[in-house]
Amino acid sequence: GGEIVLLGMLALPQMLRLGYDRRLAIGTVCAGGSLGTMVPPSIVLIIYGLTANVSIGDLFTSAFIPGLMLASFYVAYILFRAYTGDVAPPVDEEDDMTPAEKRSKIKGLILPFIVVFMVLGSIYGGVASVTEASAVGAFGVLLSTIVRGEFSWSMLQSAAMQTLRTTGMIVWIGIGASALVGVFNLMGGISFVSGLITGISQTPVVVILFMMLILFILGMFLDWVGIALLTMPIFVPIVIGLGYSPIWFGVVFAMNMQVSFLSPPFGPAAFYLKSVAPPDISLGEIFRSMVPFIVLQILAVGLLIAFPAITGH
Repeated sequence: GGEIVLLGMLALPQMLRLGYDRRLAIGTVCAGGSLGTMVPPSIVLIIYGLTANVSIGDLFTSAFIPGLMLASFYVAYILFRAYTGDVAPPVDEEDDMTPAEKRSKIKGLILPFIVVFMVLGSIYGGVASVTEASAVGAFGVLLSTIVRGEFSWSMLQSAAMQTLRTTGMIVWIGIGASALVGVFNLMGGISFVSGLITGISQTPVVVILFMMLILFILGMFLDWVGIALLTMPIFVPIVIGLGYSPIWFGVVFAMNMQVSFLSPPFGPAAFYLKSVAPPDISLGEIFRSMVPFIVLQILAVGLLIAFPAITGH
C-alpha cells in the first residue's frame, strides 16, 4: 500500500502531465507498487513461511528470479505499448541537468542501497534470521535519517505507532484465523477438504490448478493474510503429499496473491491508488487499467506451475 500511495502521489500526476496514456500509467503504478510483496524481503513469503513451517531464507532465495521475471513481463509490455502505440511522450534527448545535480541525485541513492544491502546481505550471508534482519533494516533507516538531518522524535513516534497499528491488525487477523482453523480441524474439516481436493483428479497438476483457482477466488474478497492463515494448513500437507516442494508452492502462492492485489472487486491496489489519485480518475477506470497486468500475472503463475525449476525446487 505504501508503495502504491507514494507512486500515486509523486509519479502518476507527472506521467499524466507529460502526456502518458492514462490507463498505462495507472496500471503501471498499481502493478509496480504491488511487486514489493513478491521480491524479497516479502511479507507475504514471511507469513507463508510461518504458517507452512518452512525456511523463510529459502523462500526469499527461490522467489528472487520469479519476482524479476514478473517485473520483466511488465517492462516488456510497457515497451511494446510504447513502441507500437501513442501512449508515451517522445524521448527528450537534451539533458538540462548539470553534473553537480547528477552527483547530488546519485548520492541520494547511496543510503537506501546500503540499507537494502544490510538487510538482504545479513539474511543470505547467514548472519541474521529474517526477524533479526528486519531489526537491522530498521536500525539502518534510523541511522540514514540521522545522517540526512531528517530525524525527529515526532517522526520516530509516528513510525512506531504506525508499526503498532499494522502489526496489531495482522495479529488479530491471525488470532481469528487460528480460532477458525482450530474449530475447523476439530470438526474434521481438513480431512474433508483434503479428500475433496485430492478427489478432483489423480493428476497432481490438476490438483494444484484447482488450489490456484480457490486462492484466486478467495483473493477477490479476502485479505491475503487471512487467505494464508486459512488455507495453508490445509494446502501445504496436500502439496507435500503430491510430491511437490513447499518452497516452490510458497512462491506460487505469493505470485497468485499478486493477482489478488489487483483483481476486482476487493483488489486493494485500486483503493490505495484511488485515495490519492486525481478526482477525475474513477475506481472503474483503475480496475480496467489493471487488466493487462493481471493477464501477465496469471501468465507468470502458469509458468511457475509448468516449470517449477524456475524457483530452483
